[in-house]
Parts: sequence; structure tokens; C-alpha cells
Amino acid sequence: MDNNNTIAGWVLAGGIAALGFSILSGKYFHADKNERPETMGYVIEGVESSDGGKEEMPMSMMLAKSDVAAGEAVFKKCIACHTINEGGANGIGPNLYNSLGKPHGNVAGFAYSDALSSVAGNWNFDNMNAWLISPRKYAPGTKMTFAGLSKPEDRANVIAYMNAQGSNLPFPEPPAEEAPAEGEAVAEAEADAAATEVAEETVAADEAAAAE
Repeated sequence: MDNNNTIAGWVLAGGIAALGFSILSGKYFHADKNERPETMGYVIEGVESSDGGKEEMPMSMMLAKSDVAAGEAVFKKCIACHTINEGGANGIGPNLYNSLGKPHGNVAGFAYSDALSSVAGNWNFDNMNAWLISPRKYAPGTKMTFAGLSKPEDRANVIAYMNAQGSNLPFPEPPAEEAPAEGEAVAEAEADAAATEVAEETVAADEAAAAE
């Protein structure tokens, strides 16, 4: 009987020791390790999220602020492969003079990839912007190896420069700014009236003080 009690006691003690060791080892191996929460608490300004990234300003608004001279500077990244003067020769890439408003794969004598020449429609400001973001995403299978331009202002400037080289298409109208709601307009008018009243009272008080 005593032997049985002794064995049971040792078994119980061993189980307690194993449980304690498991808890301690778990705490040790997870110490100082920050775990990413399933749902992020807040978004850091300027950092792209995994569900679509930072929303860009419409290209029509970017073009309204574009700079052709700055676009010419950006285009220097392209001159290793492209010319853009009227009658310029094709190089690794086609001559780009008067390219906006023309069909994809429009330059005679240049061997476009099927991926690009099969794209329907003409080059316009929006699809040129999409192409410059990532040629490989715009036309999967394209022979173009350029990685793209990440800055929206660079793309707007270079598109404006390209447009000035023979295309001269009118820029699209930027979206109209939304008018303030009726309640907001009333509040703004009341605030302006109150500010005017305070200013008038201040002037009157200054004049009265000066008269004394």
C-alpha cells in the first residue's frame, strides 16, 4: 500500500514539474517578441496599406498643375530608348512624337509586342498614366523593361511634355469642388458677420479712447 502511494506521489509530482516547465519555457521563448495584431489599430500617415494603398489625386488635377519644363527633365530617363522629335528615328523603343491620341502600337516600322499592340483604344492621359506607373501591369508580356515612375507629379509633368510634342490635346477638366452644404454655408456666414461686428466694436472703442 505504501509503495503504491509513493509511486502515485512521484507521478503527480512529475506531472506538476512538466506543466511548470512548459509554462516557463513558453514565456522564455516568446519574451521580447512583438506579435502583429490581427487588426491594426491605426493607419500611419503616408504609409501604404495592404488593401489598396494611398489614393492618388485624379490625373486631370495633376495635369492642371503640371510643368512642361519639369516634364522634359523627367523625359531624360527615357532618351536611352526613345526619341520624341518629329521624324525622329525609332530606337530600342518607338519614336514618341505625337503619340497621345494615337492607337497603341501606332508607329509604322516598329516591332511592338503583341501585348501592347493588342491593347484597344488610343493613348490618352489616363491610360498613359497607368502605363507609366507600371508598363508590365498595363500590358502583361510587354517588351518594355522600364520599371515605371512612382511619383504622380513626375508622371503628370512628363505626360504634359509628351503632349506638347505634337499631340497638343486639351487637358481634361478637373472635377469641380463640392459646394459647402447649406448648414455649413449658414455657419460660415454667421461667423463672418460675428467677426465683422467684433472688428467694428474694436474700432469704435479705440476711437472713444482716443477722444478721451
